[in-house]
Amino acid sequence: MPLTAASASREIIVGLHDVMAKRMSAQAKLNTVVDLIANKLRSEVCSIYLLHDGKLELYATHGLRVEAVHVTRLSLSEGLVGTIAAEGRILNLDEAASHPAFAYRPETGEERFHSFAGVPIVRRENAIGVLAVQHAEPRCYEDIEIEALQTVAMVLSEMIVNARLADGGRRGRGETGAQRIAGLKLVTGMAKGVAVFHQPRVVVEHTVADDIEAERARVYSAFRRMREQIDHMTRDAEFGTIGEHNEILETYKMFAYDEGWSRRINEAIDSGLTAEAAIERVQQRTRARMQDIDDPLLKERMHDLEDLSNRLLRIVSGRMGTAAKTGLQKDTVLIARNLGPAELLEYDRRRLKAVVLEEGSLTAHMTIVARAMGVPVVGKVEDIRHVASEGDPILVDGDNATIVVRPTRALTQAFEQRMAMSQKRRAQYATLKNQPAITTDGARISLMVNAGLAEDAAMLEASGAEGIGLFRTEFQFLVSAALPGRQSQLKLYRSVLDLAGEKPVVFRTVDIGGDKALPYLADARDEAENPAMGWRALRLSLERATLMKAQARALLEAASGRTLNVMFPMVSEPWEYEEARALFEEQVEWAKKSRKPVPKAIRYGAMLEVPSLAEMLDVLLPRLDFLSIGTNDLTQFLFAADRADPRLADRYDWLSPAILRFLKRVSDQAVAAGVPVRVCGEMGGRPLEAMALIGIGIRNFSITPAAVGPVKAMVRAIDAQEVTARVGKLIAAPAPDLRKRLSDWAKRHRIPLG
Repeated sequence: MPLTAASASREIIVGLHDVMAKRMSAQAKLNTVVDLIANKLRSEVCSIYLLHDGKLELYATHGLRVEAVHVTRLSLSEGLVGTIAAEGRILNLDEAASHPAFAYRPETGEERFHSFAGVPIVRRENAIGVLAVQHAEPRCYEDIEIEALQTVAMVLSEMIVNARLADGGRRGRGETGAQRIAGLKLVTGMAKGVAVFHQPRVVVEHTVADDIEAERARVYSAFRRMREQIDHMTRDAEFGTIGEHNEILETYKMFAYDEGWSRRINEAIDSGLTAEAAIERVQQRTRARMQDIDDPLLKERMHDLEDLSNRLLRIVSGRMGTAAKTGLQKDTVLIARNLGPAELLEYDRRRLKAVVLEEGSLTAHMTIVARAMGVPVVGKVEDIRHVASEGDPILVDGDNATIVVRPTRALTQAFEQRMAMSQKRRAQYATLKNQPAITTDGARISLMVNAGLAEDAAMLEASGAEGIGLFRTEFQFLVSAALPGRQSQLKLYRSVLDLAGEKPVVFRTVDIGGDKALPYLADARDEAENPAMGWRALRLSLERATLMKAQARALLEAASGRTLNVMFPMVSEPWEYEEARALFEEQVEWAKKSRKPVPKAIRYGAMLEVPSLAEMLDVLLPRLDFLSIGTNDLTQFLFAADRADPRLADRYDWLSPAILRFLKRVSDQAVAAGVPVRVCGEMGGRPLEAMALIGIGIRNFSITPAAVGPVKAMVRAIDAQEVTARVGKLIAAPAPDLRKRLSDWAKRHRIPLG
């Protein structure tokens, strides 16, 4: 055996390179390859098994009977070879027959060989075959021999894929074919498309290095950059000196500076691999070792190392951008651990059909943006990035919070039939668009929509909504590379008003900061531990008065000759509202003096999202033209539950007596003061929740366009007085199953709940 794995691997790789360059059949090449490997590793047997039609087939051998080639076939998980492919692990046995997975194949003549070592041949994290060696002498193979086999297997994978000798390989946890996975319903809807990773995996296309020293230099440079990034994260994180966050970063730093890791990558380069292939080869070794780790803490640390390996691979390959940068080529199901609203808005809406997240939260801003875009989202789909591969077909059922990866033809047909039924149901809702939202006992309900893009205003007619009850002006800021100037804001606002026609539009001043931080407005305070309760929305706008003045002037000029409806987000105390209103009125006076156009009237409103404002309504209501309740932020503040934390995503129910009682108190006070009150949060877009809100006195809603039809169908089927009586009883004597009781009552009264 050669003295080092690197020298053995290099000699074999040079030989493989020569074999690949020759003009001969693929089978002849494989026959030459097994002879070459057996000779260089001084092995009595060398065999290559490839995945073909779902079976591992013996494609070439040196040492076993030639008659067994293309005859011996093993299922995944069958025998030693099947176990290696299915689990992606390495087997190193001094007595092969003693292993519980051993399966004897008499046609191979392998009974005289005792020792066995096999490594998976991997392509894009999927096993497409197995490379195995055997000896008659019972012995375990040395680490340098196993590493040489792994290196050779990596180069073989490129040759095998280019010759199209193997099919797809194992998927995820050793399973092939369709996989159904349940998650958390974030945005309803049904869609199908191919899997695209938000942060694309780097596919190692070239494994053999032309210049070893050049590859080494690339790795050194990538290590320096990665370590700088980790140092920056550690230095700038505001987590304090102790705690879980600090421990995670310290672990990352420990791995980033681990000389053993960098040495193993260098040794892989010495064997003749490119920088990318060397990192991937060491990463494969790490994954194989993880299979044998039972300690959950140690396993988690190995996952940290894999995350760092992926980062290093992206740096060395220059692939640090997201899939949005390269563009979507087909109807796409986007896969990510998590997404921010700005990241989502970077994608082509024509191609983006659905989003699947490993984490995700019902009321996170990204979810709200996706709902506004009409993109179904399923969250909390654990391990999806390992179950699915890039390009896999995926069916997304946002209504039932399930996805199917690699569906069969029958599953796809059934799904398409359900999609057709869903479209038919939407068509039925469309017939209601010109019908008023009036209950059977004559209560009129106002249904408006939430929007954030100019195209949303164009859809008003199709939805049958009475106007835009919440236009999120921050969307323009989120998709801009620099702060939008007054003219660009003016153009957007005027376009929205023109498209809305005679229907009212309520513009909310920018709600940025928190999880909607903008790089061009960076502030050290943006890294606060609880950003949702930090320097954001009206707090930020009042401090950056120039920003708010520019927006005010753009809104005033855009609404020239029309009524301008403007509201301020996240008002905590009346003085904040007064200060914001005074700033707007100062701009009105400036516009008049400058002979600029102004609106014929201005209606001012506030968003109640912070519970403290409810205690000051008696002071604020006389100064308001309308009050809007933002149930998304309000819910998280009432329950002290971060809506971006996936662990709390479904912990607290909107149909909680605490929320309904709070909202009823606010509504009753506003109605008594003669101030219209409207629910603008996602709560109002769900028929059952909307029915409960009607039961506590809410008559005005601003919801997503897709929710208008289902909510209107519910409204036209209920008796408002009966609903009020039922909800009143339920919140007067609260039960833990309020949702079920109200839902059962609705079903008994044949109320459609969408």
